[in-house]
Amino acid sequence: MKHFIKSVLVAGVLLLASCSSQQSLQEYYVDNSENPNFISIDVPASILKMDAVDLNPTQKEAVESLRKFNLLAFRKNSDNAAEFEMERKKVREILKGNDFVELMKINSKYGKGVIKYLGDEEAIDEVIIYGDSDDKGFALVRVLGKDMNPAHIMQLMQAIQKSDYKGEGLGEIGDFLKG
Repeated sequence: MKHFIKSVLVAGVLLLASCSSQQSLQEYYVDNSENPNFISIDVPASILKMDAVDLNPTQKEAVESLRKFNLLAFRKNSDNAAEFEMERKKVREILKGNDFVELMKINSKYGKGVIKYLGDEEAIDEVIIYGDSDDKGFALVRVLGKDMNPAHIMQLMQAIQKSDYKGEGLGEIGDFLKG
């Protein structure tokens, strides 16, 4: 019996050791929400004030699939350049995970980024927008919803552009994302 229990314990330890030790995106958010180099905010999708906007049926469906946004941004300065590089590397490693499906890459004068999602093509539950700049820092946005459709993401962007939402309610992170 002792031998059997010992075998089960060894198997359990090996099983746990073989599990991925990579941090999840959710854990990364939680771990850094109190870090003074980060700006963190959770906002409901209603902050976009889309009720008054004239939307086509596809845009309306896209807006209704949204639940909330989690925003996390690292503002780089001369004192935290080494930590910025370390944190940027961590985020990039998390986003390389097999669970994430790449939707598009972003390359602009402001920096580089990527849009990825979790879920299947017909029912996305989370869209991740990541962008970084060597001189400003990086921003990570989790768009949480229910059964979001990837084909509707462009429709959603157009709907947001139609609205007169200017970043109200985002506070410091709104200024970061604008500047």
